[in-house]
Amino acid sequence: MTQDDLLYFKNWFADFTKTYYSSNEEDQRNIMLKVTHTHNVCKNVVEIAKDLSIDNNQKLLAETVALFHDVGRFPQYAKYKTFKDAASVSHGRLGAKTLIEEKVLQRIPADEQALIINAVKFHGVLLIPGVMDEKTVFLLKLIRDADKLDILRVFIEFYEAPEDEKASATAHGMPDTPEYSKDMLQNIHEKKIASYSKAKNQNDFRLMKLSWVYDLHFQGTFRLLQERDCINRIAQKLPQTDEILMTIKNIQQYISERLQTVHAK
Repeated sequence: MTQDDLLYFKNWFADFTKTYYSSNEEDQRNIMLKVTHTHNVCKNVVEIAKDLSIDNNQKLLAETVALFHDVGRFPQYAKYKTFKDAASVSHGRLGAKTLIEEKVLQRIPADEQALIINAVKFHGVLLIPGVMDEKTVFLLKLIRDADKLDILRVFIEFYEAPEDEKASATAHGMPDTPEYSKDMLQNIHEKKIASYSKAKNQNDFRLMKLSWVYDLHFQGTFRLLQERDCINRIAQKLPQTDEILMTIKNIQQYISERLQTVHAK
C-alpha cells in the first residue's frame, strides 16, 4: 500500500465516525472518546515502530490497523450504548465485518486486506491465537501494545477527571468500592493477564490494567509506558496496602528489566 492509501483511509474514517456524532452530550462524549483514542493509538504505533527494523510498507500497514482497530466501537455503541463486549458484541469482529461491508480496503492488494482485517478482528482477544501467520502476529503485537498504552491513558484521565467530565462508558459500570480481589493480585504475581470477567469493582479493574505489562512486546512500548508514568498514576488510585505496594514494586522491576532488552519478545 502507499501513503495515498493511508490518507484515503484517514479521510474515510473521519467521515464514517461523524455519522455517529450525537446531540446527546453523554453519547457524544463517549463517541469522541473513541475518536481521540484512535488517533492516539496511531501515534503510538508510529512511535513504537521507530525502534523496529521494518520497511515503509509494514509501517503503513501497522498505522492502518491502528486507524481501524476500533472501527467496530461506533456501531457497537450506537446499538448497545456500551463498550463492554460481554454485554453486547465483540467489537473486533464487528470492526472486521464493517470493513468488509463498507469495502473500504478494496484499493489495496488482497493479501494486505486480509492482514488488516485479521488484525482488527483479533486485536482485543485475551491471547493471540496460535494459528496466526508471522505477519499477522507481528501486526497484532504492535496494535495490542499501542492500544494498551492509550487505554491506560484513557483510564488514568478517567480516574483523575471531575465527575461531570467523565465518559460514562469508560468504567463499564463497575462500582468504586474499597476492596480488591486476591485473585487479581495472584494473576499479577504469576505474570499472567487478568481477565475482565474477574473484575468486580474499580480496584479490580485497575489491577487488571496493571497486569497488561505482561502482555507487552516491544522495548519502545516499555519506554513510553515509563515516560508517561502510567503505572504510578494508576497505583495512586489503589489502596496503599503492603501487598499492593509490593505488587507495584514487582511490576516496576519487570519494566526496568524489559527496558534493558533490545528486541521484542
